[in-house]
Amino acid sequence: MSQVVTRFAPSPTGYLHIGGGRTALFNWLYARGRGGKFLLRIEDTDRERSTPEATAAILRGLNWLGLDWDGEVVSQFARRDRHAEVAHEMLARGTAYKCFSTQEEIAAFRAAEEAAGRYPVFLSPWRDADPATHPEGAPYVIRMKAPRTGETVIDDQVQGRVVIQNATLDDMIVLRSDGTPVYMLAVVVDDHDMGVTHVIRGDDHLNNAARQQMVYDAMGWQVPVWAHIPLIHGPDGKKLSKRHGATGVEEYQAMGYPAAGMRNYLTRLGWAHGDAEIFTSEEAMKMFDLKGIGRAPARLDFKKLENTCGHHMAMADDAALLHELKAFLSVSGRAPLSAIQEARMMAALPFLKKSVKTFPELMEKAAFLLAERPIRPDPKAAEALDTVSRGILKSLTPRLQNASWTKDALEPILTAVAEENGIGFGKLAAPLRAALAGRTVTPSVYDMMLVIGRDETVHRLEDAAG
Repeated sequence: MSQVVTRFAPSPTGYLHIGGGRTALFNWLYARGRGGKFLLRIEDTDRERSTPEATAAILRGLNWLGLDWDGEVVSQFARRDRHAEVAHEMLARGTAYKCFSTQEEIAAFRAAEEAAGRYPVFLSPWRDADPATHPEGAPYVIRMKAPRTGETVIDDQVQGRVVIQNATLDDMIVLRSDGTPVYMLAVVVDDHDMGVTHVIRGDDHLNNAARQQMVYDAMGWQVPVWAHIPLIHGPDGKKLSKRHGATGVEEYQAMGYPAAGMRNYLTRLGWAHGDAEIFTSEEAMKMFDLKGIGRAPARLDFKKLENTCGHHMAMADDAALLHELKAFLSVSGRAPLSAIQEARMMAALPFLKKSVKTFPELMEKAAFLLAERPIRPDPKAAEALDTVSRGILKSLTPRLQNASWTKDALEPILTAVAEENGIGFGKLAAPLRAALAGRTVTPSVYDMMLVIGRDETVHRLEDAAG
């Protein structure tokens, strides 16, 4: 086979739906894993609903997911003249015809068919009419000559063999009376001209495939490989909607899920390869195939999503994770990190990232390095700063002034202070946590001290000691 070419072709009528994001991901993985091309087309023929803002949202969503495409973004609307050209070429080939029937005539025909107990498929009287009988100057549409007997078979890589009886399909309009092409024609022309070899899309398009395959046949073009993937449902098994939570890709970014974890989770949502659960995108490209896609709708599972993201947070490169954290802060409307906070965060990521699943969790764990003096302990932490504990902290600070700032050097100092006061290290850790972070649950005392540095540590302890 020639080079694999896939495409993602969303309509810019809102945000990038999470289902659309998965469809784009499947196309991207399939093409990239075979050294092929992944193309992007914006199906913006509905001029009333299509907006530049919606297109921008789609591009932002794809960029956040890390899905790069080849070449320029194609506008379907900009290609309308080409679509009309193909409709007229079908006329010339004898695979389409001019239909002058009015809406009233069509409605009357269908009503009569229903009354007679027949399937109300409109049979145009103009299908085989002599062009000499065409009414001069009358408006007309161009209809494709669909086969009236037999069946159309869709050999789908996911759904299997799908058979449509041709008698249930009328002669589809391909060009309206105002000269504008219909969507069903435009899709086929665009896919053909873009060299698309595999059409991987939601199974809500499965009913369109029969008509579109007829367009390919009418033009003598190679029919692409079809793969119609089931939609995503909510945890309750119903079609995913706002009641289930976030449905837009950008919402997941704003909620703080890491992109790599999201890619991994969406890849596994409705697709499987043995027992593979956690994998990188590079590994996914090597494994991904169409036969691994299930026929049943996949259910969104937020707990599994979080667990997958937790693995990817722990696996992430620290610099890349910091970069994504800063983007999360921006899109979620949170305050950016200061230069000092950014340096501290970079130092803390090696241990912080191991126990979090999302960026909000990371920020919560990093509260100690984000806090500014004076640290205000929460009520529970404040209980650890009684008179005795403050005295112990006061005796500790001079010993830290000239200590080497490593865990090996700090550990014997803190252990000695605890022993001198007849307490275990756990009893010393509580006031230290309160002084350094203002909380009872924090990373290890040593990790916090090393991240914020000697001066900040001493100042926080002095503030708490009073």
